[in-house]
Amino acid sequence: MTGSLAIRPYTRGLHDLGNGAWAWLQPSGSWGWSNAGLVVDGEHSLLVDTLFDLKLTAEMLAAMRASVPAARSVGAVVNTHANGDHCNGNSLLPGAEIIASAAAAEEMRHETPAVMAEYKKAAPALGEMGEFILHCFGAFDFEGITQRLPTRTFCGSLALAVGDKQVELTQVGPAHTHGDTLVHVPADKVVYTGDILFIEGHPIMWAGPVGNWIDACERILALDVETLVPGHGPVTDKRGVRAVRDYLAYVRDEARRRFDAGMPAWEAALDISLADWSSWGDAERIVVNVDTMYREFSGSDQPADVVAMFALMARIRRERRQ
Repeated sequence: MTGSLAIRPYTRGLHDLGNGAWAWLQPSGSWGWSNAGLVVDGEHSLLVDTLFDLKLTAEMLAAMRASVPAARSVGAVVNTHANGDHCNGNSLLPGAEIIASAAAAEEMRHETPAVMAEYKKAAPALGEMGEFILHCFGAFDFEGITQRLPTRTFCGSLALAVGDKQVELTQVGPAHTHGDTLVHVPADKVVYTGDILFIEGHPIMWAGPVGNWIDACERILALDVETLVPGHGPVTDKRGVRAVRDYLAYVRDEARRRFDAGMPAWEAALDISLADWSSWGDAERIVVNVDTMYREFSGSDQPADVVAMFALMARIRRERRQ
């Protein structure tokens, strides 16, 4: 995969997408460095996602309030999914309605900031895996975060209004996680995709099935939209959607061949060539993607062993560097 998929400069901070649509971007887009969005009409505003810790979220909110008067009183926050880098800052908006899919809300109850804080504390004693955990999450402060769970949930779809502007929420998970949601603003021709899109970085599939994720990409491609704000990476257009879709289909097909041949998941992750995506970051995520697909192929309903996956990602990251 060569050539940039970005349609706007990928710089840290607030970006005006036009017509009351905004994006907050956090390069490099790697582990925890997520994007957020702001939808405005007149005096009304809706925030799409908060960030991984309170300091980062407070900085984002201050910048939004300084540039966009309507952001001084955010009426609602949509959490696109349960990962903490998209919801840990919810408590800084105590007056806002917090909206998420029911599946995402349930997942948030188990994926808490306190769990991340404990992983980070334990990391120095965990050898290679601990080093990798600190590589991923060492820059973030999980202490003192009071988790604020959704106050409104939905299944399937939900229509919202921000002033006179319609906002359409569509649950497309389980895919990346169990409760992934797309936020479509038809008047702005914008979709805030959450982690259905990782642009110029390898996606990671904790939940699956992979077909749901590919279908989510096809759903976006069928919309009359011009601007896609991914969960991670630069703002893109439909080329970025096709790139993620094609990556997932390729890994699915390669993993299936190796599964049918009896190759263990770890060996398959090592064996699958990622040469066409050599410019994308976080290639170690192939371990999780293959593991999730193998569980799907076998009919297993067991969730991912997160600790084991981080250990294997640390290992493959080292082995591919040698």
